Amino acid sequence: MDSQGKTTILKPVFYPSIAVIFLLVAFVMIAPESAGELFRSIKTFIAQKFGWLYMLSVATFTLFILFLAISPYGKFKLGPDHSKPTYSSASWFAMLFSAGMGIGLMFWGVAEPVMHYATPPAGDKESIESAKQAMRITFFHWGLHAWSIYAIVGVVLAYFSFRHGLPLSVRSALYPLIGDKIYGKIGDTVDTVAVLGTIFGVATSLGFGVLQINSGLNYLFDLPVGIGVQVALIAIITAIATVSVVLGLDGGIKKISEFNLYLAVFLLMFVLIAGPTFFLLSAFVENIGGYLSAVVFMTFNQYAYEQSSWMSSWTLFYWAWWIAWAPFVGMFIARVSRGRTIREFVFGVLFVPAGFTFLWMTVFGNTALDAIMNEGYTALSAAVSADVSTALFKFLEHFPFSGITSVLAVILVVTFFVTSSDSGSLVVDTIASGGHENNAVWQRIFWAVLEGVVAAALLVAGGLGALQSASITIALPFAVIMLIATWGLYRALHLESQRYESLQHHMNAGRHGKISGTWQARLSRLVEFPTFDQAKKFIDEDVLQAMQVVKDELNTHYWNVEIVHDEEGSFATFRAEHSGDMDFIYQVRIRRYDTPTFAFPESINPLKQQKKYARAEVYLNDGSKAYDIFGYEVDVIATDIIDQFEKHRHFLHTTAGLNPAVPID
Repeated sequence: MDSQGKTTILKPVFYPSIAVIFLLVAFVMIAPESAGELFRSIKTFIAQKFGWLYMLSVATFTLFILFLAISPYGKFKLGPDHSKPTYSSASWFAMLFSAGMGIGLMFWGVAEPVMHYATPPAGDKESIESAKQAMRITFFHWGLHAWSIYAIVGVVLAYFSFRHGLPLSVRSALYPLIGDKIYGKIGDTVDTVAVLGTIFGVATSLGFGVLQINSGLNYLFDLPVGIGVQVALIAIITAIATVSVVLGLDGGIKKISEFNLYLAVFLLMFVLIAGPTFFLLSAFVENIGGYLSAVVFMTFNQYAYEQSSWMSSWTLFYWAWWIAWAPFVGMFIARVSRGRTIREFVFGVLFVPAGFTFLWMTVFGNTALDAIMNEGYTALSAAVSADVSTALFKFLEHFPFSGITSVLAVILVVTFFVTSSDSGSLVVDTIASGGHENNAVWQRIFWAVLEGVVAAALLVAGGLGALQSASITIALPFAVIMLIATWGLYRALHLESQRYESLQHHMNAGRHGKISGTWQARLSRLVEFPTFDQAKKFIDEDVLQAMQVVKDELNTHYWNVEIVHDEEGSFATFRAEHSGDMDFIYQVRIRRYDTPTFAFPESINPLKQQKKYARAEVYLNDGSKAYDIFGYEVDVIATDIIDQFEKHRHFLHTTAGLNPAVPID
């Protein structure tokens, strides 16, 4: 039901998802060893036989998203042309970071560089070269490639949903290729895979995450490390996440994400200042240079000649894990990115979080390496080898105020898990409801609780590793879906670019005579600032009359034309149906603006001044065209409709071979 009580769940997605989750969790709980062996075998088979596909797919996503940023396609908005960003840049970045990778940085910021330093894929271990290689590899795993995976799914969903009115669901990514079939079994299957990947990914991360939280609490308060404590921690985190998801994006997730970011920046600055500051700044610059100089080789390196198992344990694992998380993070990113241009989206999603990630990994990773290499703190390396979940707290022991910073670290880990859980629940609820965003509270609670129950059940049964392998296995079919969606997005953007060029440059025979009458009448219109009621009357009478005139004429040529007059919404819409192609839409809508200071000269009685004035603006298929037709005579309005209709026909002519399949609201 929706927030007022009506059910919105999509049964062909909801029930199969629940059934598969129940069966898989039951299998893992009943036979955790057999399940673990089965999924590990599948994961190994995929890594050996399809590792090249993962590597090539991620390379394609990265190159394509960078292409979007610099191409002319970057100017298109994720929404109508007149739309504006829903969230401020600071809130947007905070939510991107918290949902995308915040928890991973806490878990691996110290551990991964130390592990690559101690056991590098090639070369001598525990050397200066292995330290440099460790940072290059860490940057590679957490940098542009990872965020490109998220960005591809996010931009595809935001573009088709917000600009073209399709459901905010993974199935919409396939619309340019299969059209209305997305509303059938193919779309249901794709969304079901997305639900499973999200639930399993969040649940396994939640299960493994409590191990780190438990380690932190044991270090701080001697809280026992055990299953009972960990299940209790899952219950607490799930309860907080449930409250957050009930409050929604603005009331819960946004505020916790902003808190996360502030706390993460504080911890980062503390380590930077208390640690080897100038060494870290130098290392940051060198790490970026090393990453950029080696990124092409690392992107395509398969260790095919060495026959090393290192790839399947690290790079392929990361690529599969990011892809498995892509439906969840990508859709969440899409949901909070409405109103931004594609170029702004790419730079914001790709470079800002990746830049912060590089700084975080340098500050924590290089500080840890410096402590081991130059200060003899070898206990840290031993602690990482023994238990990765304790790495962060052993690391903080090396600093003053370690008790306080460890408390902050535990709080940060918990809140990062809360944002992952609540945003995951919000996304799954949207997918399982066919793209509906404002659903019943019970649905969001259901998914949030289910994530916690699955995590707790598998933690007790010892089956988290098996489910993690299952989540990574799901990444293979979804990688193929993402490749198809990438091609579909390119086709749709190319089509829109053709339309844009057609509207910009095609000349019409009837463009002259936009304003009829004398020059005095034209001047009167230019200096007039009409009220809302005046603009409404103009639409109710002149605009509707002009639309009716054109409709009557098109009807004589057997065109199917519809005129919609929304008096409450204060707009009128003219729609000419193009069977099998994009319909022509011409809409006139009232928009209010603050009256400028130059509107009324001092000679005019100030009592007549208005705080607001109205414009009768023209909207086409892709949003506002930002020009005002208030005061036009009926025949001039009719001429403008025909002008835009001619441009639309020219667009359809120039794209006749592209088979456009993009619906417009």
